[in-house]
Amino acid sequence: MFDLNQFLLKDKVALVTGGGRGIGQGIAYGFAKAGAKVAITSRKEKDLEATACAMDEVGCETMVVPAHLGRLDEIQRVVDAVVQKFGRIDILVNNAGASPAMASVLDSDERLWDTIMNLNLKAVYFMSQACAKIMKNQGGGKIINVASIDGVNPEPFVSVYSTSKAGVRQITRAFAMELVRDNIMVNTILPGPISTKMMNSHWVHLPPEEAARQKEELCKHLPTCRIGEPDEIAGAAIYLASDASSYTTGAEIIIDGGLLLGAHL
Repeated sequence: MFDLNQFLLKDKVALVTGGGRGIGQGIAYGFAKAGAKVAITSRKEKDLEATACAMDEVGCETMVVPAHLGRLDEIQRVVDAVVQKFGRIDILVNNAGASPAMASVLDSDERLWDTIMNLNLKAVYFMSQACAKIMKNQGGGKIINVASIDGVNPEPFVSVYSTSKAGVRQITRAFAMELVRDNIMVNTILPGPISTKMMNSHWVHLPPEEAARQKEELCKHLPTCRIGEPDEIAGAAIYLASDASSYTTGAEIIIDGGLLLGAHL
């Protein structure tokens, strides 16, 4: 029989990368409200501490691990620190990522490619690998990769970013296929336009009137007629992290306000 308690994460240990702000912060806080113990990591310690304080207020046992996940030694250091404190890792959310720098396919250079791929693809693969080894030994776990609808339909001038997010989708399938017999479920969330510091960086340098015009133009392409909020990603993450998703692996959940449908409406 179905039981709503399946959605609770009581006593589960979650590691959320990029957990200091934006989508990662929303997911981390959602996990805290669902009863999990939550470790968050990113390069920005100040953001991590602020998020941890908010989670402490709801009674969550938290851990902050500042790190640069583009380096394999840093990935292993984070995993080791979480296991040392909590004894296990039940849930991994690969959310950390580099911003989509604007450049045409003719102007994108090796530095841009390496910067984005290092964090958006390499870090996802090797953080998943490190945590999967822990999960296998403890009898299972959940890995949730945050990609983007740009990995489905690339936008102009963000080809490297879009390629990296398409790669995240493929990492999800590869890990899901190989790890399902170890009771490790691997799934992807594909957000569309979400109101985060990363997204707002597109407009911060524009005159207020132009920024407002561009936001309004974007909303015209959204069937929901608005940009989403980080909290609206957290619900899907809680489902994928919980026992309610025990038969779900290799799946993709698109949360984009209907943007991918827009051309057909």
